[in-house]
Amino acid sequence: MNRYIVDFNSEDIETEYHDVLIIGSGIAGVYTALEIPDEYDIAILTKETIEISNSVLAQGGIAVSLDKEDSPELHFKDTLYAGAGLCDEESVWVLVNEAAANIEKLLDYGVNFDRKKQGELAFGREAAHSKNRIIHAGDTTGKEVCDKLISVVRTRNNISIKERTFAIDLITEDNKCKGVLAYDEDSSSKKLYLSNVVICATGGFGQLYSNTTNPEVATGDGVCLAYRAGARLMDLEFIQFHPTVLYHPLNKSFLISEAVRGEGAILRNINGKRFMPEYHELCELAPRDVVSRAIFMEMKKTGASNVFLDITFKGKEYLENRFPNIYRTCMNYGIDMAKDYIPVAPAEHYCMGGIRTDVFGRTGIEGFYACGEVACTGIHGANRLASNSLLEGLVFGRKIGGEVAKILKDSNKRKVEVSINYRTDRTEPTVNADDVIKHIQHVMTEHVGIVRNREGLIEAKQQVGKYYELVKNMKNYTLRDFEMQNIVLLATLVIDSALEREESRGAHYRSDFTKTDDVNWKRNIIKQLKI
Repeated sequence: MNRYIVDFNSEDIETEYHDVLIIGSGIAGVYTALEIPDEYDIAILTKETIEISNSVLAQGGIAVSLDKEDSPELHFKDTLYAGAGLCDEESVWVLVNEAAANIEKLLDYGVNFDRKKQGELAFGREAAHSKNRIIHAGDTTGKEVCDKLISVVRTRNNISIKERTFAIDLITEDNKCKGVLAYDEDSSSKKLYLSNVVICATGGFGQLYSNTTNPEVATGDGVCLAYRAGARLMDLEFIQFHPTVLYHPLNKSFLISEAVRGEGAILRNINGKRFMPEYHELCELAPRDVVSRAIFMEMKKTGASNVFLDITFKGKEYLENRFPNIYRTCMNYGIDMAKDYIPVAPAEHYCMGGIRTDVFGRTGIEGFYACGEVACTGIHGANRLASNSLLEGLVFGRKIGGEVAKILKDSNKRKVEVSINYRTDRTEPTVNADDVIKHIQHVMTEHVGIVRNREGLIEAKQQVGKYYELVKNMKNYTLRDFEMQNIVLLATLVIDSALEREESRGAHYRSDFTKTDDVNWKRNIIKQLKI
């Protein structure tokens, strides 16, 4: 494959210099920016507007062991249990022990979490947590946190925001990151951003699938640009499907938060029968992978396209106050959750895998860091524990901020220079990017979803492989072309990882290898391009 997906000459491109570049404007990106001393010049590159990210859509909350009946040790155990034997224990320990300090920072920034009448933080419960430890802001926690952080970012004179700026590829020389080749969407032109440090915080890759809770921007761009630069990717086969996503003809992407089940909601099949007790002792509060598979099996048994979530035993006033956004959205579709069962089905939600990093966000490429869903610190293992994702962006964003400050101090803010004239023999496009993406989404949903097997994975590999050969030497002109390149590459890597892991573990379930095999597979699968 080509090192870069476009040809360019650095001498002919408009160039901008910054001390730090951050790609992505979700919680990981903006919080990390705030953790870097304001003496340094920072640019945030974001594909759309700064307000659009996975983080903004997060409903449930943030896990933190602040309650007197809780402890970091219990949070640690719950995370390991959900991760099905593949969590990196050092990373998890950092996560749970540094959680409280980062929540204090959010409170200092003015984030309004829900509180009890006495003024104490209110703690909710979510699947696979042994204690009530989820702090929340109604059912729009992500938006509340991101809105506050973005408002602070906008006051910082040292931080500039580059909206509608697509990061095409990392610029590297001798395994050192020098900056980013970007595409200005408004002018349809390329631009070079050079810097001492690049931090990737681009989120996940939900758009690999037909139905996802992720926004349209989540096309895996950060993972792919890191791979083309020679970074290691890890755990790509572990993709979490959220069990309860609204299933309505007009909306199949709206998340019904796990917190609803935390408040006692039960799952019923198309015939009205509760079924989770047959699948797991924790019933509706089993780990997400278990609940998603149970729903999948129940739909298969009954020939239905959805199941139902029942919280009708709670009063209207309570539901309106606790879940205002969910209640309002359901009502918009003619569903009164105080009286009606909510039709739900699983949809892609979160990627446990990504760019392999240590606890300081280091990737193995000098000057290149990764944070949030795009990174893989190993904290999630084979299946993420609910409400650990926003927390991950905070904890490791802060650690990256400290690390970057040291690097910049030591470098004396050296001005980065590059001289690259990259030329390849590329052909004009023969495919429509939208059509390719839509077909790959169908293939991934059909064969690389909640339940997989060798036959289906081979079929997926063959179909995606045809596109890979078609587009690998194609000229890329538009944003959609770049996204297509990334989706084709990423689908290939996910399929290969899923084929390689011949066992079932966490979110990766193989119907032809139904057992967990610790002897052969209690290890991580790494994908790396040799450049």
